[in-house]
Amino acid sequence: MKPPAPHRIWALAATTALALTLGGLAVVTTTSAHAATVGAGSYTTTPVGPLPTGCGQLSTNPRQFVTADAPAGAVPTNDWWSSLLFKRTDCAFSEPLHAHPLSYDTFPDGLGFSANSTPAISGTATGVGEFHYPYVQDIRVGVAGLAAPLVRVAGWTDWTVTPYWSDGARSLRATVGHGLPFAYFQASGGDAVISTTGTPTVWSNSGGTVGFSVNGHDYVGYAPSGASWTVSGGRISSALAGRGYFSVALLPTTPQTAASERAGLAATFGRYAHAHVTGTHLDYTYDPASSTVTTTYAFTTTPREGTATQTVVSLYPHHWKFLAGATPIGQSYPSARGRMKVLTGVDRFRTAMPFHGVLPELPAVGDGGGPDLETLRGHLAAVRGNPMDQRGGDTYWTGKGLGRAARIAEVADLVGDTATRDAALNAIRGTLTDWFTASAGESGRLFYHDRNWGTLIGYPASYGSDQELNDHHFHYGYFIAAAATLAKFDPQWASDARYGGMVDLLIRDADNYDRADTRFPYLRDFDIYAGHDWASGHGSFGAGNNQESSSEGMNFANALIQWGQVTGDRAVRDAGVFLWTTQAAAIQEYWFDVSDQNFPAAFGHSTVGMVWGDGGAYATWFSAEPEMIQGINLLPVTGGHLYLGHHPAYVRTNYAELVRNNGGPPTVWQDILWQFQALGDADAALANLRANPGYTPEEGESRAHTFHWIRNLAALGTVDTTVRADHPLASVFTRNGARTYVASNPSGSPQNVRFSDGTTLAVPAGRTATTGAHTWSGGNASGGVPPTGGPTTPPPTTPPPTGSPD
Repeated sequence: MKPPAPHRIWALAATTALALTLGGLAVVTTTSAHAATVGAGSYTTTPVGPLPTGCGQLSTNPRQFVTADAPAGAVPTNDWWSSLLFKRTDCAFSEPLHAHPLSYDTFPDGLGFSANSTPAISGTATGVGEFHYPYVQDIRVGVAGLAAPLVRVAGWTDWTVTPYWSDGARSLRATVGHGLPFAYFQASGGDAVISTTGTPTVWSNSGGTVGFSVNGHDYVGYAPSGASWTVSGGRISSALAGRGYFSVALLPTTPQTAASERAGLAATFGRYAHAHVTGTHLDYTYDPASSTVTTTYAFTTTPREGTATQTVVSLYPHHWKFLAGATPIGQSYPSARGRMKVLTGVDRFRTAMPFHGVLPELPAVGDGGGPDLETLRGHLAAVRGNPMDQRGGDTYWTGKGLGRAARIAEVADLVGDTATRDAALNAIRGTLTDWFTASAGESGRLFYHDRNWGTLIGYPASYGSDQELNDHHFHYGYFIAAAATLAKFDPQWASDARYGGMVDLLIRDADNYDRADTRFPYLRDFDIYAGHDWASGHGSFGAGNNQESSSEGMNFANALIQWGQVTGDRAVRDAGVFLWTTQAAAIQEYWFDVSDQNFPAAFGHSTVGMVWGDGGAYATWFSAEPEMIQGINLLPVTGGHLYLGHHPAYVRTNYAELVRNNGGPPTVWQDILWQFQALGDADAALANLRANPGYTPEEGESRAHTFHWIRNLAALGTVDTTVRADHPLASVFTRNGARTYVASNPSGSPQNVRFSDGTTLAVPAGRTATTGAHTWSGGNASGGVPPTGGPTTPPPTTPPPTGSPD
């Protein structure tokens, strides 16, 4: 949710631009804040503004729509299935749940299935446009006579959810998830019923297995041994031999698939049909020596009969392009994210992704001397009196101001402008200390811990960060990134005894990396299987959940890397590396489609401004201008955003589309777009910058940082992803075939950084250094410590008062 613009929520498809109009939204205010202390910081334990809002008593009871046996701890939000639990627009059921390769919807009599593979494309290829694979029902699965008044959530794991229906006499429990071609059911009180849209074509019906086609899609129902299926028109039913369990699978076929191949797939899937998936679990490791992130996606199954414990899974492109140690079968599924390849007979799969490194800031190899240094010093002097240039007092606009000041501090430090550096650091320190301290009676510039929801809400909130739990990773990423910059120069401020614990609470709220910490849901904003964040807390839209600014999500991930590295917290650093590496891969696929394989051919765009659960849109929530549609996935530009330049040819394609759609070069957000252009053609970007000295900076940018970024990329060239480093704060650039190796060392001891081509770079304490085509060293930030196992944030040292409502 982004900067105000002339066209606020100007036009989106009816399925996406859903007005959330609810009566009786509670706004809670208080004149007395109970503070819980964390080191020298504190947060309030009484609400000072609006709470999350939804149906019934959801504001104070987020477990209103879960069953008694649902998992304990904080409830998840910001997920692909959140509208089941965080009910806002349908107080009994949910909006469509886009799991891929299937989408689902909930009804009084059961669970609907959609395998729609025909995109609905609207708009134009040169203006606002969208593609969606909307929910189009093929079948509905339930229990004969079931008429549940609502659906509750009985369980969830890392990428599955278990909705539950009951009308007192009959019940249905289903488990569905990302990548699962199966849905698993337990039924009581009546026969299992599969109702089809129209009359199905039944191509197999033997014993407990029935295969049928609906709308060109092949499904198989698997009942227990000894059971049978009865087909009557559009109704397929089974008594399940009294055992109460069954599963339904979508096969990876097309109308052209041969009958023998279809039958073979049905038999293969049948081997695992009764090994019901009852758990999913993520594990990841970051190996600095090889600069590789290895991720394991594991499945727990419960055999309802037989001995099989493996299953069938389908993989998104960001999975199968980095798949390690497994081979998909030949068939695949279409999806809103591109082709999904299939593994059969597995209980886990692994990906191995290269991590290409981040930097606190680009080295001053191009503007560290001569006339360009004087130009930069002039820009720095101009912002010294107001480094934050804050445009609003809420969490988002405060964050934007903090981000601006952090970039200024980093650049000023590299070129020895200590006066500007310290002015920016003082602004950061004062602002963060203010927000990280809650005093009695204070009602703004503080954080509130809502124990019921398991969330930390900053007030004043904005863009639904309070009532909808939107965008916490966007807002808080700026706070954490600024804290990381400050920590390099003021390690005492960042210590656990001072304000480090408050920074850690912001991290845990948006993306809790510690499964043992039940105060916050695990990786709240990050969809583990989809590989990227979701912005909406409730996801209550016909098109599913959505995310606009993938780059602000990456700002959060980079902030964790920087903070973890400078404070020595390896757990936070490695969580950041996992989030950054995985999401970088997802962005290349689903926001940029750099391989031109995932967007529908008729869509006509090379990028989207928003990813939805069922598709994507060349659009934003706030503007129809091409500069903002494309720019919102580029800002803020930092040393943690070098992934934007991993495909220089695509950068040029993306920028060319902007010029085409805009009818000429950008006229707003020029600095953001030129900085992006510099990752693919820095000479052209520098020429654009020099030719337009009177441009208006974007609200979170400064002329100093924009000049520094573009001028130094003109010297360094493009990001070189063929070489990696054994240090997270490192990168390699190539210009005219000559490499420059860069690394930053925020610690108080010198460090040797080794690159995969054999190059070694000695980096003095507190400095950024380069070797190769450019040899340079600068900066004076030595407050960091080498990474260790890292502390965990303890509970507040001052417990909440008895009876506190948080």
